[in-house]
Amino acid sequence: MTSHPLQTLKQLCVSSVALGAWLLALSATADSSELPKGHFLLPEEGNMVGQVYTITATEEDTLLDIAKAHNVGYEEIRMANPDTSLWVPGEGTEVTIPGQFILPDEARTGIVINVAELRLYYYPEVEAGETPRVETYPIGIGRDAYNTPLGITETTMRLENPAWYPPESIRREAAERGDPAPAVVPPGADNPLGKYAILLDIPGYLIHGTNQPDGIGMRASRGCIRMHPEDIESVFWRVPVGTQVNIIDSPIKVGWSESGTNYIQAFTATDEQAFGMDMLLNVVGLIEQHEGGNSSSVDYEQVREVLEQANGQIVPLS
Repeated sequence: MTSHPLQTLKQLCVSSVALGAWLLALSATADSSELPKGHFLLPEEGNMVGQVYTITATEEDTLLDIAKAHNVGYEEIRMANPDTSLWVPGEGTEVTIPGQFILPDEARTGIVINVAELRLYYYPEVEAGETPRVETYPIGIGRDAYNTPLGITETTMRLENPAWYPPESIRREAAERGDPAPAVVPPGADNPLGKYAILLDIPGYLIHGTNQPDGIGMRASRGCIRMHPEDIESVFWRVPVGTQVNIIDSPIKVGWSESGTNYIQAFTATDEQAFGMDMLLNVVGLIEQHEGGNSSSVDYEQVREVLEQANGQIVPLS
């Protein structure tokens, strides 16, 4: 989605009252190890946070309802529960929540977005003596032909209640359908940017909310990064202008727990290319590196199977 460069919305300052209340709540919960969903203290050893757990569906639940309540996206909940109905899981059905994450193998600073994983990681700055933290949120990204651009950029502006100016491509497509798009969509329920937008130093690209939250966890946008309305609101006031944003495409992640157990996780590559022998050898090399060069501990067949399935599940390496 694109925000018009000449719109007259002013950039708002951080609300000291709201921010102070949030930090106070975070401080209190951090002491009791009861951080908000998706918020974790960084481990002293290893590169994994969170855990997989199950919940019991009620009669009214859909998998999308459950996903939203537990900080996971569409593809994540679907792949974790492949045999469960998306719309009617059924009262009493056990639903797996994929709430464990391997942190991206990137500098833990600012925002890291892994498009293959459909997930954003935010490493907020902490005061001296505080334990470093990470927050992670499901996102929507660009669909085919509108891939979200990769690389390192930064945030440039925060806009509350932004107007949306449909780009020429959208207006042209709408006109061809006989349903002309307006030149501008004002703030409100029909605005696809939602209530909050963070502009990036890539012309035309933003991290923003949405008026269609069911699309979170899917490749459905025209390149922008979409977040659940409550998620973008949570980070909006706390991400300073000039924060680094590192957009990566890492469909394969290797992890190890604090106890030293190795794990592997694979997602469908955004270019939909199959993982070949070179990729298998690269992954095995990463595992061997962590094992101190011990190749005998790596089960090549198990690694190959995980890469072939590419279902996003974190698998311990035997």
